[in-house]
Amino acid sequence: MLKLKNISKSYTTGEFKQTALKSVDLEFRKNEFVAILGPSGSGKTTLLNIIGGLDRYDKGDLIINNKSTKNFKDQDWDAYRNNCIGFIFQSYNLISHISILDNIEMGMTLSGVSASKRRKKALEVLEKVGLKDHAHKKPNQLSGGQMQRVAIARALANNPDIILADEPTGALDSKTSVQIMELIKEIAQDKLVIMVTHNPELANNYANRIIEMRDGEILNDSNPITQSEKTEHAYKIKKTAMNFLSALKLSLNNIKTKKGRTFLTAFASSIGIIGIALILSLSNGFDKQIDIFERNTLSQMPIIITEQSMNLDEETMAEMENKMTTTDSDYPEIDYVIPEEEILETITHTNKITEDFITYLENADSDVISGLSYNRYTGLNLINKIDGTYKMLGQNLTITSIPKSLNDAKTTVVSEQYDILAGKEALEKDEIMLFVDSKNHVPENIIEALGLDKTKENISFDDILNSTIKLVLNDDYYTKVGNYFSVNFDLEKLYANPNNITLKVVGIARLKEDYPNYAASSMLGYTNKLLDYVISVNKESKIVKAQQSANYNIMTGEVFDTTEEGQTAKTQMLAYLGDESVPYLIQVFPKDFATKEKIISYLDDYNANLPTDEKIVYTDQAEIISSLSGNIMDAITIVLVAFSAISLIVSSIMIGIIMYISVLERTKEIGILRSLGARKKDISRVFNAETFIIGLSSGLIGIIITRLLLFPINVLLYNITDLKNVAVLNPLHAIILIIVSLILTLIGGAIPAKIASKKDPVIALRTE
Repeated sequence: MLKLKNISKSYTTGEFKQTALKSVDLEFRKNEFVAILGPSGSGKTTLLNIIGGLDRYDKGDLIINNKSTKNFKDQDWDAYRNNCIGFIFQSYNLISHISILDNIEMGMTLSGVSASKRRKKALEVLEKVGLKDHAHKKPNQLSGGQMQRVAIARALANNPDIILADEPTGALDSKTSVQIMELIKEIAQDKLVIMVTHNPELANNYANRIIEMRDGEILNDSNPITQSEKTEHAYKIKKTAMNFLSALKLSLNNIKTKKGRTFLTAFASSIGIIGIALILSLSNGFDKQIDIFERNTLSQMPIIITEQSMNLDEETMAEMENKMTTTDSDYPEIDYVIPEEEILETITHTNKITEDFITYLENADSDVISGLSYNRYTGLNLINKIDGTYKMLGQNLTITSIPKSLNDAKTTVVSEQYDILAGKEALEKDEIMLFVDSKNHVPENIIEALGLDKTKENISFDDILNSTIKLVLNDDYYTKVGNYFSVNFDLEKLYANPNNITLKVVGIARLKEDYPNYAASSMLGYTNKLLDYVISVNKESKIVKAQQSANYNIMTGEVFDTTEEGQTAKTQMLAYLGDESVPYLIQVFPKDFATKEKIISYLDDYNANLPTDEKIVYTDQAEIISSLSGNIMDAITIVLVAFSAISLIVSSIMIGIIMYISVLERTKEIGILRSLGARKKDISRVFNAETFIIGLSSGLIGIIITRLLLFPINVLLYNITDLKNVAVLNPLHAIILIIVSLILTLIGGAIPAKIASKKDPVIALRTE
C-alpha cells in the first residue's frame, strides 16, 4: 500500500548542501508496527515527514496504493495527510487554545464530517485512550502522558491508514512510556504504524519490524516485504476543506486567550469609525434641521415663470461647460473664423406665455397649487389728493396683484399666508389691502399715496382703513394733442371724474411668522378682478385703438422698427395701455413643500410634447436654495469624512502588523493544522476569520461608542443652538461603517494571512 522508490532528499543552506536521504527503497504492509532506528541526523525524521506528506522528496517516487505522487499538487498532499496519515509527535503538538474534544475533531472538520458524527467519533477515541472524562479540558490542564494520549486519539479520529509516530515517548517518564507504547502496539494490529526512535529497547520490545538507518541510507530491514505479500489497492482520497465557520470558531478560541490585546486592537481600529460616524451623525442631523428649516421657510417660495428665463437643464449646462473648457484641440491651424451663439443666448429661453397656458395652470388641482400671482405690463393710472394737492402716483409706488386661489372656496391665498391685523381680505375690484413687513413698517411713499401724514411717528390702523386712491381709466387719463397722446395734467378734474374707480383700503395684513422673510415686504395689493376690469375697458379706449394702428409710440413719436426687439417694444407698449391680459411674470405658490414636486411634474407634463421654442422654462427658487445648502453640507461632510478616513487607513496598517504578530505566535498551530491536512487556503481562512472578528468588533465598538457620545454632543449643541437631537446616526450609515470596518480589516490582514499559508509545515512544527 505504501512504497518508497529511490527517494532522495537534500537541504541547502547558503552554499552548504546536506543530504538527508540517499536513494531509499522501502515498502510497507497494510498493518504492521515498524520502528525506524538510527542516531540523530541519520534521516529518520526526514523519512517520516516525506511519508507523511509534510516534506517533499527531490528524487524518486512515493507510491500510495499504486498511485504515484510525482504529480501531486498541494491539495493532493493535504487530502493525503488528512485521510491517510495520523501524526503522533514527541511534543504532542496540540492546539492550546481549544478543548481536547476540539483538538480531536479538527482532522474530521477538515474532512467535512458533520458536527454530530465528529462529536460521536471524538468521544469514542477519547474513551479508547481513557480520557473521555477530560474531553472539555484545555491541553495545559493535562499531564504529559495524558496529552500524548490525546495526540494518539487525534491521530485515530479520522481513521487513517497510517500512523506516524515521531519519538512518541521522548518527553515521558518510563512508566507512562510503557502505557503509550502498549496503546500504539494495539493500534498496529489493524493499521500501519511507523515509529521513529533512537531507543533500540522500545523498538525490540514492541515493533514487529525494525529498519536501521545511518547517514540517510537503510542499513538493515528486519522484516522486508516479499513478492508474495504484495497486494493491489485502488487509490481514492477525499479532498479536505475547512469551512469559514470552523475557521471562525478556531480563531475565536484563540482570541479568547488574549482578550485584552484584541479589545485594545479593535478599539484602536474603531477610532476612525467613531470619527466618521460622528461626522455622518452631525451631517445627517443638520441635514434634517436644514430640511425642517427649508420646509418652514421655503414651503411657500413660488415657482417663477418669466418671459425671459435661464435654461439651466443638464444638456444646456453641459454645452456651456464644453464651450468654456479649453483643450489642445482648441488651437487649430486654420485661416477662417467660426461664428457661434453667445453663451448668454445659449442659456436664455424666451417663454411664450399664452392664454392656453394660463388656463392650464388655473385648471390645476387646488390641493397642489395654493395660488397664482400675475404681473402684467398693464399700468394703473392712480391719483390722489395729498396735503391739499392732487398728485399722480408714479411707478415708484409698490402695488401688485394679490395671488388668486385655485380653491373655489377662496378667492385669494391671503388667509393661508397672512395674518389679517385689521379689517378684512380684499375681494372686489374696488378693494385694496395694505401689506406690512414683519415689524409693521410701511414705506413713506405708500403712506403718502394713501393721503396720510407720513411725518407722524405712527399711524393707527383705523386711520389707514377706508383711506382711498383714485384709479383713472385711459380715455380720461390721456388726451389727444395733434397726432400724439399726452397725459391730462388737469389733475383736479381727473380726480373728480365720475368714471374713476375709488380704491378703498379694506384690510391690513402681515406675513405669518413661519413664512420666509424674503416675502415680508410692504406693499399695496389689488385684486385680479380690478385688473381684469381695467384691461377689458382699456382695450376699447381711444389710445389703445390708435396705438394698434400706428407703428410708432403715440406718446413719444418713437418709431417701432420691424425687428423682433421693435415689435416686442410695441407689444409691451400696448400691454401697458391695457391691450394685453397675458402676464409677463407668473408666480405659482405650492400648497406646501411636499406638493412642489407635483407642480414641477404638472409643468413638465405641459412641456412634454412641445417643441423646444414653445416650452415653458421655470425657476424653482426653493430648489436652488435647497440644492445649494445641500451641496455645501455634502461638501463639508465629504472633506471631514476624508480626513477621518486617514485614521481608518492607519488602523488597517496597524491590523496588518498585529495580524503578522499573531501569525508568528501561531506558527506551530499552522504546522499542526497542515499536518492534519489543512490546505494553504484553510490557513489563510483561519487568519482571515480572526481579522473578521477584529473588524466586526471594531465596527460594533465604534458604533456603540458613537451612540454613547451622541448624548453629551446633543446636550452641548442644544445649549449652544437650542436645537434638539441634532446628531442622529442613520442606521444605514451604521451598517455601512461596520461593513467598511470589516473590509478594511480584512484587507489589512490579507498579507499576513497569505504569509501564514505559505509557511513550511515542517519548519512550523519545530517552532516553540
